[in-house]
Amino acid sequence: MRRIVHTIILGIVLSALTSCRAISSFLSEDETVAEVGAAKLYRSELNKLIPKGVAPEDSVRLASQYINTWALDQVFLAVAEEQLSKSEKDVTRELEDYRKSLLKYRYEQLYVNERLDTAVSDDKVEEYYAAHEDRFVLQRPVVKARFLLIASDSPSLSQIRKKMSSEEVQDLIDADSLAYSSALKFMTWNNEWLDAVSLAREFGMDHADMLRSMNGKWIEQKDTAGMLSLAYISDMIRAGEMAPIDYCTPSIKDMIISSRKQSLITSLERDLLNDARENGQFVIY
Repeated sequence: MRRIVHTIILGIVLSALTSCRAISSFLSEDETVAEVGAAKLYRSELNKLIPKGVAPEDSVRLASQYINTWALDQVFLAVAEEQLSKSEKDVTRELEDYRKSLLKYRYEQLYVNERLDTAVSDDKVEEYYAAHEDRFVLQRPVVKARFLLIASDSPSLSQIRKKMSSEEVQDLIDADSLAYSSALKFMTWNNEWLDAVSLAREFGMDHADMLRSMNGKWIEQKDTAGMLSLAYISDMIRAGEMAPIDYCTPSIKDMIISSRKQSLITSLERDLLNDARENGQFVIY
């Protein structure tokens, strides 16, 4: 049996390979570019999958990948048709179950989209935050920070350092202006909380190692090319402490909306059953 399967696969694959033209010529006329048994792949189908504007060598690579994937699918299908029993190939029930699930899901989405209130007030956020404090204990620190990647010998560095650690609004504006004109990279999270892991990525290190390297409120890392990665931590909340509400607000809104969505689906299911009972469609014997 195994030898038969191998012979079938080899024959089909050889058929596909001998039917292919040079891949670099696949991207214009509408003709057959590959065959596996009776199945054919046309150039027009292939062209639809190649993004416009890609380099010729990338087009060839993408075309080759798709042809191989398509051929493998056809080979598997041919072998399955050959080797599976009639009952094993009967997927009628599975297709009907999938159709029912898909229709149910699509109607739920339509029903929910027409009724879902996605507006969440600050009062609702605060109420949820207060009622579920245990959900908002930090697993990792969050920080407010300013980050800079700059040449370590930049004449602007000392001035930027001085101003970016200031609490004066004008100093921060000046620091931003200097950094944008002098630094290779500059980002600020002075008015929002940032997961320490995200800041650590800028240094290319683990967040725990980054925090251990802190000197006061500064984190510095100099590379062999003379570039300095520099961050000033203006505020930090440690792991194990309550996350600030403004950091949690986006996820709280998502949870509230998700809860509303589930309530709508539950009420829909209940109403449908009640209606079916009342009009005699649903009867339990």
